[in-house]
Amino acid sequence: MSTPQILLERYVEAKDLVRPHLMQQIYAADAVLTFSIATDSITFPPRVAGIDGITQTLVVDFGAKYSRCKTYCVCDSPPRKADKIAILPWLVLMREPARACLRVGQGYYEWAFAQRGQGVVQAVAMHIYIGRMDAIDDADGHLLSAAQSVLPYPWLPPKVMASEFEALAQADPALVFLKAFEVPLDPATCGQPLSGVARR
Repeated sequence: MSTPQILLERYVEAKDLVRPHLMQQIYAADAVLTFSIATDSITFPPRVAGIDGITQTLVVDFGAKYSRCKTYCVCDSPPRKADKIAILPWLVLMREPARACLRVGQGYYEWAFAQRGQGVVQAVAMHIYIGRMDAIDDADGHLLSAAQSVLPYPWLPPKVMASEFEALAQADPALVFLKAFEVPLDPATCGQPLSGVARR
């Protein structure tokens, strides 16, 4: 049986490990993906309609540009109800090989789910807000390994993220940049109105 938690875990697996075949288990065929982006350091199309386009954007194209990606859902407990829009802060830590840099970003997701058959839940709309996407020089990938190694994945409690980033920043001056990401992005205070994931 599909649940929002299972779908979100599958989404993270599909995107981070570049497994496009999983996407049809997550999204309805006519699902709609939208973006709002508060930084010039990364670009995505504002709107993508249909499972093929969503797979191309989030898995194929993304996987061709970034590697060693880990997407963390920053919350105390996963969403469980499929009849409500799930609003979920996220953190991403990944490598951009072409620039030999670490990418660290944060934002939030809005998910809308629907019953599509007996025991089948699928995402029918998704909005991704990107608040930050910093690039940090990391030629040998050491900083990325250090940051990823201490975090539970993919469900990351906010208090754990804050304490681990604080400890890393104190232990290694090269990781001080993580202090800017100790607090998850709060959709209520980031100045971006919620989309309601209703534009279809």
